[in-house]
Amino acid sequence: MTALPIGKKCQLTYRNYMKPNIVMVDVGKWPIFTLLSPQEIASIRKACVFGTSANEAIYITHNDEVFVFGLNCSNCLGTGDNQSTIVPKKLEALCGKKINNLSYGSGPHVILSTEDGEVYAWGHNGYSQLGNGTTNQGITPIQVCTNLLIKRVIEVACGSHHSMALSSDGDVYAWGYNNCGQVGSGSTANQPTPRKVSNCLQTKMVVSIACGQTSSMAVIDNGEVYGWGYNGNGQLGLGNNGNQLTPCRVAALHGVCVLQITCGYAHTLALTDEGLLYSWGANTYGQLGTGNKSNQLSPAQIMMEKERVVEIAACHSSHTSAAKTQGGQVYMWGQCRGQSVVLPHLTHFTCTDDVFACFSTPAVMWRLLSVEHEDSLTVAESLKKEFDSPETSDLKFRVDGKYIHVHKAVLKIRCEHFRTMFQSYWNEDMKEVIEIDQFSYPVYRAFLEYLYTDSVDLPPEDAIGLLDLATSYCENRLKKLCQHIIKRGITVENAFSLLSAAVRYDAEDLEEFCFKFCVNHLTEVTQTAAFWQMDGPLLKEFIAKASKCGAFKN
Repeated sequence: MTALPIGKKCQLTYRNYMKPNIVMVDVGKWPIFTLLSPQEIASIRKACVFGTSANEAIYITHNDEVFVFGLNCSNCLGTGDNQSTIVPKKLEALCGKKINNLSYGSGPHVILSTEDGEVYAWGHNGYSQLGNGTTNQGITPIQVCTNLLIKRVIEVACGSHHSMALSSDGDVYAWGYNNCGQVGSGSTANQPTPRKVSNCLQTKMVVSIACGQTSSMAVIDNGEVYGWGYNGNGQLGLGNNGNQLTPCRVAALHGVCVLQITCGYAHTLALTDEGLLYSWGANTYGQLGTGNKSNQLSPAQIMMEKERVVEIAACHSSHTSAAKTQGGQVYMWGQCRGQSVVLPHLTHFTCTDDVFACFSTPAVMWRLLSVEHEDSLTVAESLKKEFDSPETSDLKFRVDGKYIHVHKAVLKIRCEHFRTMFQSYWNEDMKEVIEIDQFSYPVYRAFLEYLYTDSVDLPPEDAIGLLDLATSYCENRLKKLCQHIIKRGITVENAFSLLSAAVRYDAEDLEEFCFKFCVNHLTEVTQTAAFWQMDGPLLKEFIAKASKCGAFKN
């Protein structure tokens, strides 16, 4: 374990970086979905498996209809009765609501938010975790109104029997079971309706929330982490095991900027803007990944010898942990099908969600998923296979002396630049080979392959060249993909080079991201060669802007 760096400043918001609430994954990996017909499976757009035994499921179709099926413990299916069902039932109250975030408790109870910022809840309510002011079970989805009607909620989280909601203006609301202070009200009295979590969060802008069984965590816009509630295993990361009735800053993370936080049953994982991973809390099953089973009262860095981590995963109903690296490798540790895996283990999976489908107990989903269907990729896969195929191509590009074989029809359909180019050639002699000298071979090949696959696989350094091409060809989506790749590959060493490129190619979002990173790691970045090689006007502009943000204050 390494000591945390000291003296770094984290300034601004990272909400939109590296925290998708859905991913593309095969829902068939969860056994409960074998109950559905192929037609029903094909209709699914989003899904979540939940419950104490992973015996309940909710899914949203491409037509924005909502269905549930399963055991129906504590009316958690929201169907209006307490009957289990292996046949999906439609939840009319939620159809057309555009659900974008969902969480569940151990009762279980279910909380979700919509694109319009509304919150709905149903299921177990013995501790008022539905936020309706009663302890009566919620047999159908009911909108959570108290204190939330005037807010646009963007994220929800559930512990065992308490709930939280995060509004678009950075306020956190909590309600339900509060025996350990997990609602953050300053007492241990249960909270029947949503109450704003204030105290030291009063003037903070929260950008992310997470719940353990009886603990709560929040990340604010400067990368600081706060925790409250049960701390018997050190899951709040405060260096002790005393419960906290109000939010308390995780001081041990001073000097790092946390982007993502997630909670297991009684442990916590945090991911920083540099791709570093920290863990703390309970470790009975090795879920901290430290190589032993000793609880950790303060954050400990793990996976130091691995490449940059870009995603972390845990679920409050399990003792399993997972992480994905920049290169796409997925690791798992903790309780994995009854085994205690005390160090991150490299899997053959392509996403962290597969870890929970195949190895978590119970095999629940740790987030709302988007579903991928193999039959819908037939045309895309066919196109992908024909890229750079001499047998079927009718046009070649020569770049740096190397040929790339393509199809004029595909290029015309996919790219306005080529549509215009070929139109001018159409009634003249159409060249069989087009010479390209403005861009390198790896960059131009990646661009042409993108037209066939909608994806880009380039290191950040080459992505800068592709960003230049995307700007020249007015390919806005490709421009965004390049910026995403560059963001994930930013380091202290290349931060100023990337900032300079962002300015050069008028990539405002990327420029702002690189600027924030440079400010957050100002001392280290100013010692790099790239900083001193930056041209004068840009350097002056950076210093002036950083000064306005207070980067040079003591």
